[in-house]
Amino acid sequence: MAVSGYCMKCKKSQEMKDAKPVTMKNGKPATQGVCPACGTKMFKIGKA
Repeated sequence: MAVSGYCMKCKKSQEMKDAKPVTMKNGKPATQGVCPACGTKMFKIGKA
C-alpha cells in the first residue's frame, strides 16, 4: 500500500513506509507510517 503524506521534519511530501490503517479517538479513519528519509512518524487523516 503506497500512501503519500507530508513529513513535518523533511518539509516535503513522501511515500509512507510501513503504512497501516488506524482509527482515531473520534472514530475517523487515518493512516500512520514512517518517513523513509528521516524515520519520523507520519500521519494522514482519511481513508487510504
